[in-house]
Amino acid sequence: MLAAAPRIDARLLWAAIVVLVATFAALPVLLSHDVYSYVDYARLGAVHDLDPYVHPPAAVPTDPAFAEVEWVDTTSAYGPLFTLATYPLALLPVGGAVLALKLLAALSVLALAAIVGRIAAIRGVHPTRAAAFVALNPLVLVHVVGGAHNDGLTMALAMLGVAAVLVARELSGGVLLVAAIAVKSSAALLAPFALLATLRPTGRIRPNRGRSRPVGRLALGAAGAAAVGGTAAWFAFGWDWLGAFDLAGENQGRTSHMSIPITTARLTGLDPGATRIAAASLYAALVLYLFAWTWRNGDWIRAAAWATLGILLATSWLLPWYLIWLLPLAAISRDRPLQLLTLALTAYQLGTRIPL
Repeated sequence: MLAAAPRIDARLLWAAIVVLVATFAALPVLLSHDVYSYVDYARLGAVHDLDPYVHPPAAVPTDPAFAEVEWVDTTSAYGPLFTLATYPLALLPVGGAVLALKLLAALSVLALAAIVGRIAAIRGVHPTRAAAFVALNPLVLVHVVGGAHNDGLTMALAMLGVAAVLVARELSGGVLLVAAIAVKSSAALLAPFALLATLRPTGRIRPNRGRSRPVGRLALGAAGAAAVGGTAAWFAFGWDWLGAFDLAGENQGRTSHMSIPITTARLTGLDPGATRIAAASLYAALVLYLFAWTWRNGDWIRAAAWATLGILLATSWLLPWYLIWLLPLAAISRDRPLQLLTLALTAYQLGTRIPL
């Protein structure tokens, strides 16, 4: 389908995207029950007056959302923007709150596909193929839409930030990238590449209309958004919300069955700990190289895409919905090997991540 996308009528392809996304949004929650954690954290704060960054779902086992929560002893690992935005869901029955989050996930994926299509046109990539690369990926349909994960919203905001940088709206780009991080910290990987691209001394990015861009505005926008958002988060949660970033980092101390380093250790008999350290070391070297390449006027979007692929290959905690961190960047990367590796990573996870 991706190969044929340029020859398929754009309206037909978009109709297929909308129908499939809507179908998976209408299904019951699929596989992961993380969406019930979102609802439980919202109810902890709005109904029970407990800080979800301090108190896990197990603090109120009588709450109607608790029965479906899987990580009952874990405090929120999500950003304060997302947490505060979900508080109104506490006014709804649990089923209604879940339905609202499924609708949000579906709309986020559709918005992400549209944003990627617009960016693709700017970068000389076929727009509908880029949109389909994101929205029709089976892991996205089943896990991000069907499982109502907030990674779709995170990447929609992040890619809006990318689009803003590409059209010389760097102040807005910084604000949007911080907003994405305030939903989920995984978006933070994009920020240093965007910052390097706008600060490097040579080869400044120029918008299509040709005038030179001021440098440093992305950092200014990001700093302003971080100050405003951090202040609001402090009023709501004190400094406890910073623990969400620690928790996200602690996930690297866990292992998932389909993690590339853990699978490699399992198949070869190597020590899992040593394999994880080797993978992390290789990834650190890759990121340093990509930073240097970006600073020397390399394509920062392509560099960010390779860095994202690298973290998915190196992490010991690989979950199928994490693929959406990579898909929009790969779709607009103008890098065929990167895109093929992305599809290979999709295929690698399909057998165990989508029961057939």
